[in-house]
Amino acid sequence: MAFPAVRRGRRQPVEPVVLVTVLLVAGALWLFIVNPLFQVMKQSVMTPEGISFQAYWDVVASERILRIFGNTLVLCTTVSLIATAIGFLFAYTVAYVQVPLKGLFRALAILPVVSPPFLVSLSAILLFGRTGLITRGLLGMENANIYGFGGLVLVMVLTEFPVTFLMLIGLLQNIDVSLEEAARNSGATRWQVFRTVTLPLLLPGLANAFLLVFIQALADFSNPMVIGGNYMVLAVQIYQQAIGGYDLQGGAAVAVLLLLITVAVFTLQRYWLAGRSYVTVTGKPARERTQVRDPWVVWPLFAIVSLLTLVVIAMYALIPINAFIKLWGINWSFTLDNFKYVLGLGMKPIYDTTRLALISMPISGLLGMVIAYLVTKKRFFGRGVMEFVAMLSLAVPGTVIGIGYILAFNKPPLVLTATGTILVLAFVFRNMPVGIRSGIAALQQIDPSMEEASINLGATTQQTFVKVMLPLMGSAFFSGLLYSFVRAMTAVSQVIFLVSAKYNLLTVAILNQVDVGRWGYASAYSTVLILIVLVVTVLLALILRLFGIRTSISDL
Repeated sequence: MAFPAVRRGRRQPVEPVVLVTVLLVAGALWLFIVNPLFQVMKQSVMTPEGISFQAYWDVVASERILRIFGNTLVLCTTVSLIATAIGFLFAYTVAYVQVPLKGLFRALAILPVVSPPFLVSLSAILLFGRTGLITRGLLGMENANIYGFGGLVLVMVLTEFPVTFLMLIGLLQNIDVSLEEAARNSGATRWQVFRTVTLPLLLPGLANAFLLVFIQALADFSNPMVIGGNYMVLAVQIYQQAIGGYDLQGGAAVAVLLLLITVAVFTLQRYWLAGRSYVTVTGKPARERTQVRDPWVVWPLFAIVSLLTLVVIAMYALIPINAFIKLWGINWSFTLDNFKYVLGLGMKPIYDTTRLALISMPISGLLGMVIAYLVTKKRFFGRGVMEFVAMLSLAVPGTVIGIGYILAFNKPPLVLTATGTILVLAFVFRNMPVGIRSGIAALQQIDPSMEEASINLGATTQQTFVKVMLPLMGSAFFSGLLYSFVRAMTAVSQVIFLVSAKYNLLTVAILNQVDVGRWGYASAYSTVLILIVLVVTVLLALILRLFGIRTSISDL
């Protein structure tokens, strides 16, 4: 039994190790991604009378749903473009330009990743709301309104641009210096080199970053719930129909719209990049890149990045500050009661979340790199389907994934509800697509001759992957590990229906405190969460550095 592969006109069998790996990965993807979504789709058409597609007809005929569909497209496109541009600006400045405070920029660019996304919305309200420190305290505005489209773009861009930064910084650092120097020596200006050499080589990373942000913006419901106001999007509509209105059929039907958008964006991305070569990592020795020192480049970029950094600092400074305040806006007195509660009675959510996130992190990171390696460097039947299915979990709102897991794993032969296992699985298969996209973008820059040389010297496929390919994918591997851990620590929508009395998660505890108006407790929880993520991030970078794997924060 072998999946045939076509290469240079001949049919070649897949290696046994690759075949077994493909079968195992395909089985896991079917069981933990396709099956839960199938259960949701099945639920959407099943009625006491039999199969009915009335829910889908209601979606098509609803002017409100079509308006929400348009809102979602506009919001996601706007957020993706701005977040990708800002992430690239940060990455280019850190990698190419001789500016001061690089370590600060690099650290603060990662900071928005390490907190629950809805806390950015809460910080925005405290800064720019009707009683905001900036709008009312500094500018004297009485009726400032942060709710709606503008507020959503602000908080979602701040939440998502670090993902693009983490993806692009590694790619920029890996571009062969000799290519750009050759263009400069031929008389090209710095702008011409950027436009004709650097930018084309970054197209896979830019497209992948745009795709990831677009999909995540589609699935985000916490920010629209907190700060969206009257600007309704599909993810919130699904949540309100499936949960608030007890209309699981209607919510699942609306979820199909998200899948259609994802398929369209994914197909466009693959078509746009098809047939182009982006190899820059060839195994040949490369010189150190000469940093840009032209004042007309350095200082404008420094000013823009510094301004954006100040915005990030302002947004996140409120979280620890509010943790030491008795009651925001009413009683400004200093207190330690919030931390006494969190580190005393409230320790269980911290312990449960950290333990489950640490368990899921290596599984998600390694699985992402394995899938990226398979779909990029190996040829087998169903390769495109594997890549699409692996990315599918990001296309669906987390609430739908949570409902799907409940429907799929609450009966024999696999009963997982109310266990830690179902939470770990939700973390792994929800978060690994970032590692996959980062790995694919990195692998597209690695010359195939490096892999072939290893195999010709007698190394097996698994040895080549571990000793040659994985170290070259260091930044992508680190991005996948970091992202999977952080998103597990800050997960909301996909786990809100999976928590139990035995396993209570930190973000759910924060939301519970927010619901009852205990902002101090919520901020204290969030401060502890951020500290845990920062500590794990630094430790992870140090561990990978010991193994010779370069990471995007290795110079911090």
